[in-house]
Amino acid sequence: MTNVGPKVGIDKISFYVPEHYVALSVLAEEQGIDPDKFSRGIGQNKIAMCMHDEDVVTLAAEAAAKVIDGEDVNAIDTVLFATETGIDQSKAAAVYVHELLKLPRKCRAVELKHACYSGTAALQLACGHVTRKPDRKVLVVASDVSRYDLDSPAEATQGCGAVAMLVSADPKLLEIEPASGCYSEDVMDFWRPNYRKTPLVDGKFSTMKYLSALSGAWEDYRDNEGRAFNEIAQFCYHLPFTRMGAKAHRQLASMNKAQNDPGHTEPGMIYNREVGNCYAAALYVSLTSALENTEADLTGHAVGLFSYGSGAVAEYFAAKVLPGYKERLFREHHQKLLEDRTALTYAQYRDVWHAPDPQDGLSHIMPNAARGRFRLSHIDEHKRHYEAA
Repeated sequence: MTNVGPKVGIDKISFYVPEHYVALSVLAEEQGIDPDKFSRGIGQNKIAMCMHDEDVVTLAAEAAAKVIDGEDVNAIDTVLFATETGIDQSKAAAVYVHELLKLPRKCRAVELKHACYSGTAALQLACGHVTRKPDRKVLVVASDVSRYDLDSPAEATQGCGAVAMLVSADPKLLEIEPASGCYSEDVMDFWRPNYRKTPLVDGKFSTMKYLSALSGAWEDYRDNEGRAFNEIAQFCYHLPFTRMGAKAHRQLASMNKAQNDPGHTEPGMIYNREVGNCYAAALYVSLTSALENTEADLTGHAVGLFSYGSGAVAEYFAAKVLPGYKERLFREHHQKLLEDRTALTYAQYRDVWHAPDPQDGLSHIMPNAARGRFRLSHIDEHKRHYEAA
């Protein structure tokens, strides 16, 4: 793995989830389903829920505020916003975040999309930019709200959340290694046309394509001088639900004629189990979970990352954990976010699910429910207005 130029990677990483959630045990009870189908069958406990004054912009701003706190923001010349829950077909959500965080005007702000893969595209683009300009930093945010039709098979795999990463030269947390393996194939396993609020999903086919993309991306990764399986200490996967990650790791271990040790994946699933699927952010919630919940010291070891976006694009790459990494984490903050939450009743959940979608151009004031600093205050003449506390 030959690396030319400065070491580049993630200097800080943080995630944000809103205060409210619905327990999957509540869905199971209302729908007459055995709760084990959710807790054991798909490996999920809760669905994080956005209230009506929260969206991908407010979630992203909350996550990003943590990683830029105390930083020289004048060094940030790029904001890359990865999402498949866009709020505008023209204006990038990155511009709203840029304004909420009061970042310098001398900055590019762009939105990226390809299903759940776009967070990785943003990260790799950020690394490339910083390699060219090592005195610059890039703010990468991945933020999504996963919604499926009520009473559908996919309903239990909803969720929402955002991850922010500050990418720099000579990072203090993770060095993104140059080797990577990619895989692309035009398939219809999951898609959402512009005229639909919820996606269309072929669940079994999507699982099959996820696993075939993993094989293809891993083979390309190894062909590009990527690490051997036994050189990786923790494995993180895109997690639409945590059982998918377990299935993926079982396949990867089998491909490499290696033992399938749950200890190599379980730390990276702890947070996702309590949040649900947050699409582009899901892999990086898993990465944060692995760093913060692996008991062994990961210094000098590698974390493997598999990114998958339906449609389909996938990538396998690895990050080297750097000395002093534990001091760069926000473990207590993240655990408090997950602990200090409010459970919704089934009736409340269905009411929140039906988020306002004003299309009449009139003024719509959003009820104040967000716990964070940033919220969507109102929509007026088709314009979204955000405010910071």
